[in-house]
Amino acid sequence: MPELSVVLGLLVAIALLALVARKLDVPYPIVLVLGGLAIALVPELPRVELDPDIVFLVFLPPLIYSAGWFTSLRDFKANLRPIGLLAVGLVLFTIVGIAYLTHLLVPTLPWPACFALGAIVAPTDAVAATALLQRVGAPRRIVTVLEGESLLNDASGLIAYRFAVLSVAVGFSIWEAGVAFVVASVGGIALGVGMAWLLFQVQRRIEDPGVEITLSFLVPYAIYLAAVGITQSTNVQISGVLAVAAAGIYTGRRSSEMLSATTRIQAFAVWEVLLFVLNGLVFILIGLQLPAIRAGLDGQSVGELVGIAVLISVALIVLRFVWVFPATYLPRFLSRRIRTSDPYPGWRNVLVIAWTGMRGVVSLAAALSLPRQFPGRDLLLLVTFVVILVTLVVQGLSLPVLLRWLRLGDDGAAMAEELEARTRTIEAALLRLDELAAEDWTRDDSVSYMQHYYVKRRKTVDTRFGRLDHEHTEDGHQHEPGADHVEAHRAHLDGSNRLRRELLAAERASLLTLRNAGVIGDEVLHRVERDLDLEEIRLAGG
Repeated sequence: MPELSVVLGLLVAIALLALVARKLDVPYPIVLVLGGLAIALVPELPRVELDPDIVFLVFLPPLIYSAGWFTSLRDFKANLRPIGLLAVGLVLFTIVGIAYLTHLLVPTLPWPACFALGAIVAPTDAVAATALLQRVGAPRRIVTVLEGESLLNDASGLIAYRFAVLSVAVGFSIWEAGVAFVVASVGGIALGVGMAWLLFQVQRRIEDPGVEITLSFLVPYAIYLAAVGITQSTNVQISGVLAVAAAGIYTGRRSSEMLSATTRIQAFAVWEVLLFVLNGLVFILIGLQLPAIRAGLDGQSVGELVGIAVLISVALIVLRFVWVFPATYLPRFLSRRIRTSDPYPGWRNVLVIAWTGMRGVVSLAAALSLPRQFPGRDLLLLVTFVVILVTLVVQGLSLPVLLRWLRLGDDGAAMAEELEARTRTIEAALLRLDELAAEDWTRDDSVSYMQHYYVKRRKTVDTRFGRLDHEHTEDGHQHEPGADHVEAHRAHLDGSNRLRRELLAAERASLLTLRNAGVIGDEVLHRVERDLDLEEIRLAGG
């Protein structure tokens, strides 16, 4: 069973390299790619070649789905214009620019192949962007824009790639490509939201965590395969990437209504492990592709081809700068409405967005999907590999340094929202407690205890978020919200679980109201909701 041995070996390598990344305080995608590259250079080891179908059908759906699930719809909508300019405008601009540069550097390469290369390397990588931005602590809007761009630009790049490949045989018109892009985008979003809605109707009626978590794994695959099936049977392109992304955003938005507390806690734990393994395999497999790519270059000057690849990598970075600054400032200069609703951002923020353009596994899978007889296939593979290596390593390692130099960091917006959410939910619970105190089934000692508990919790929250000094807490120590108060007062609260559940329901209702009103984003909702879920599970076990 050599295949099983290889997979187990890769999993061990991922675990070790992830530990090395943490020890070196380096983003793990970079260490994994370089680790895979080092492993590939070891003689007599089994060669591991990346099947593009595995990337598109096994890795991509859950990774895109989870990225969409954690996307804040409020922040996404608020930044839709810059995200669209990057995910569509920059992709098309990059395709054209790289195509012309490639044709200039390699005049013998046909124009369709040049445009195919542009489409392959144009999209940034969602996984790399998320992994890196979570570590460096960039301002919230920068994170939202870059994650939104990487979530959507795979669709525009892959659609352009498909037409570039087809044009080698049959040709195509710009008009046809434009119509197909609109159909693929609208169709993908409609398919994703429709199937996610069906999942919502099914899953809200199930109370079995194992079944629900299994369904959550199957849904992204089902949606992606449905898009592929529609495309193949009708010859109408439907973007599977956009379908899965839209479904992830929808289900993340409705998860509070769809899943029980137990299911959410278990699902987060299981998905966290799954995503770690998938991300690790994705990046280590990138590095392992060097021998296969090198083998296809027999008889060609590797040094000259690497030089061309480095020039194209530099051009990608330059083209992003050329697009990002005008796309940021020109619309505001031309439209008073835009600059009134969204004033000019500081140049430091724009510089970070312009610099952050890592490429990843989708680009490599697209290059590997090229037909064997495609003109310049080996060159395109090498260029793609070098582009991923240069952008991921150079830009990924330098981004934290750039942020420190620019004195940019977390702007505290998420922390302020979390403080607001925790304060308002506590207030909602106290108001509900006053109402329940008049009910016949409540006990005075239980009501008094819960009043004391919520007052103490509010002081703990104020201290934790800097609104009070530590000495203002009653006992001089911090208490995490909900910290084993049920266990410590089991006798006192015996028979009062109903009261606590009523108060938890009031907190949840207040939290959802804040999210739906746009006061907080989905990220903060999930964070506070997790504490409420844990408290509910404690009650159920107590």
